Amino acid sequence: MSISAKYVHTNLIAQDWRALAKFYQDVFGCIPVPPERDFKGSSLDAATGLVGAHLTGMHLRLPGPSDASLTLEIFHYDVLEARPPLAVNRPGFGHMAFSVDDVPSSREDVLLAGGHQVGEIITLQTSDGRKVTWCYVADPEGNLLELQSWSQ
Repeated sequence: MSISAKYVHTNLIAQDWRALAKFYQDVFGCIPVPPERDFKGSSLDAATGLVGAHLTGMHLRLPGPSDASLTLEIFHYDVLEARPPLAVNRPGFGHMAFSVDDVPSSREDVLLAGGHQVGEIITLQTSDGRKVTWCYVADPEGNLLELQSWSQ
């Protein structure tokens, strides 16, 4: 049995939500979707299971031909847990992928904007003969990203 659902957004919790939002705007062309968020109070506590929760942030429209309502939600909580070390094989949320025209130059743009290299650029051939060139990088706060480009 399947529920009637529509994908809406992916959320990143940031140490500095404004700086991280600027990175995604500058590097990937994401567009702010007003209003900025500033939530606190008993309803937020009830929803998050936290006491005294306060979050601020914004949504960014993602690039590409997809539904214009799909966003990247970047929030900051006043109290943050420690971030575990970056690992591409950690169970749970893995990465966000962006299709780009040129993987090496896009990787360089990410690095120049404060991102981090995770692995090397490689090209793999799929069983149908197409080739995908890709690499992993991380945004300035250590969230894993994939840059990919497909060819015949």
